Amino acid sequence: MQTPRCSRAVALMLATISAGLSMAQQPSASTTVSPTLPLPANRPIPPQGPGSPLSQSTEVPPPPTARAVVRVPDDYPIAPEAESRAPGVPAGRVESFEFTESKVFPDTSRQVWVYVPAQYNAAKPASLMIFQDGHAYVSTNGRMRVPIVFDNLIARGEMPVTVGVFINPGHRGADAPAANGWGNRNNRSLEYDGLGGDYAKFLVDELLPVVTNRYQLQLSANPQDRAISGMSSGGICAFTAAWERPDQFGKVLSHIGSFVNIRGGHVYPALVRKTERKPLRVFLQDGANDLNNLHGDWPLSNQQLAGSLAFAGYDHRFVFGDGAHNDRHGAAILPDSLRWLWRAPSTAPSPSTNNWAGDEALNKVLPDGGRPGDWQVVSEGHGFTDGACSDSEGNLYFSDLPKAQVWRVPVGGKPTLWLENGPKLSGMKFGPDGRIYAASQGGPGNEKQRIVAINTETKAIETIATNVKPNDLVVTRSGHVFFTDTAAGQVVTVPISARGLSGPRPVAGGIIAPNGIALSPDENFLSVSEYQGSHVWSFRLSESAASGSEPKVLQLVGGERYSTLVLPAEKKPSGGDGSTTDTDGRVYVTSHAGIQMFDRIGRLGGVIAKPSPTNNPVSCVFAGPNRSWLFVCDGPRVWRRQTLVRGK
Repeated sequence: MQTPRCSRAVALMLATISAGLSMAQQPSASTTVSPTLPLPANRPIPPQGPGSPLSQSTEVPPPPTARAVVRVPDDYPIAPEAESRAPGVPAGRVESFEFTESKVFPDTSRQVWVYVPAQYNAAKPASLMIFQDGHAYVSTNGRMRVPIVFDNLIARGEMPVTVGVFINPGHRGADAPAANGWGNRNNRSLEYDGLGGDYAKFLVDELLPVVTNRYQLQLSANPQDRAISGMSSGGICAFTAAWERPDQFGKVLSHIGSFVNIRGGHVYPALVRKTERKPLRVFLQDGANDLNNLHGDWPLSNQQLAGSLAFAGYDHRFVFGDGAHNDRHGAAILPDSLRWLWRAPSTAPSPSTNNWAGDEALNKVLPDGGRPGDWQVVSEGHGFTDGACSDSEGNLYFSDLPKAQVWRVPVGGKPTLWLENGPKLSGMKFGPDGRIYAASQGGPGNEKQRIVAINTETKAIETIATNVKPNDLVVTRSGHVFFTDTAAGQVVTVPISARGLSGPRPVAGGIIAPNGIALSPDENFLSVSEYQGSHVWSFRLSESAASGSEPKVLQLVGGERYSTLVLPAEKKPSGGDGSTTDTDGRVYVTSHAGIQMFDRIGRLGGVIAKPSPTNNPVSCVFAGPNRSWLFVCDGPRVWRRQTLVRGK
């Protein structure tokens, strides 16, 4: 069975010779197959059907002539640009120091090298590129030889003037291996394989300030001028740092990346498909003879990630050869990789629209699947914004909870202070009578928690229920308030006709810190998000039969953990908070991971990016023209972005 595989691969390559382009000229989303001999029997050929990444762009060298020497797998030469500096090319300088002051990774020590190009000018901030397992990249006796490659490419103008920072992983204890070799650095897996923002925080808040101060360097703050790279576990580490902080790193170069289940990295292909596209340019390299062990299959995982990047519309490039788990292939193509990575800005491809009719990908909600700069600041300088709601015309209302204020943003207008010295409100919704119903956390003149109604004409405030601990609420067209009691794990209901009702009855319980609450467009279902848990509950609303003089009441039946919230990698609570729905029945839940969108049958359609990477969204609603703008409160600010849908 080996021969057909070889014939198929060779035939494909020969058929596409005429399409060969240099890497720097390739489209922004493409896959390259490097020259290869037959793949091992246990390895699949990269996908080759119509629409597959391979079909987009394939680059191969001319077929060997009769006098050529047939290469063996994983036989990649050192790139000419790495062998020596071209005549007249000035050499940058390399400095080094030991870093031991990390608070993110306490009790660790590591060696750091800093490359400063000869063309560096403090008057013009330089670009930045960070390499994990720095010893393997900075050495001019190894295969990568980044200082020599940088010298040549910078001198030719094929990449910008770039400072290189080469970082070894941390080691705990006095038995650290030599700085210039691989050795066993016992904090490497924790730092590199783990998901979440810890390593990015270490780079941004701890190491880079030391580097810039120590060597008096001026570095560009533009993430598109900042790249990060690594091999193996260092490759996934580089991707994670950029994934968590795209405001800091806009370019990723991964060699034989470990996108497998060492510490959960196998989830990236799925996350990429269901997370709003981040402003990243990604270059992946792997080989058919890479690892396949208890953690996973490296070639398969890299192919899956490349496929997901293509689906989500990333500016990416995937080069797949016949190499093993080493730096041979990555080093051979390093100069071309850098040329592609640092090429001029280009428009990223649009996300795939290859969805089943019932699938709800983000490209059905966000224009072009989301674009950098889509979030716009509406209002800022507040204490803590919450309670976003809108009236039938699309006018936005939100509270500044600690200041006991309510603000109004008319359609097409600017924010104005609408109510001051009122109750401190954590949740607000319009009722069928045009009043705002709200969850009060106390306020001037009445420090007790209660459910209140605010007349939008007179701004008169009336108490609906007392002896309650409300967080957020909804109001049905039939005149029933449902609110969450986070501490008790309950949903409680009260009719809007009540006046000062003490201790209204709970209608659902057993929910882990219920917080956000939303109604389906037909008001047949009620969604409740868990703040401390990981689910969104769904209840069916049912009207009870009248009994004697007792009127009909709405009750909740059939409560189910209907949707599963994406949890932050740091394993914090989901932070499932304020919720809203659109006219197609999608449910939107603010959370620590972003604004999570679920389709009407409970499946995650995608996670919309947080407006600010440093603040968690707490409340959301559709408002503005046609109620098609998604507004989000995240503490000090209120944000908005245009969507392709309309709010309920």
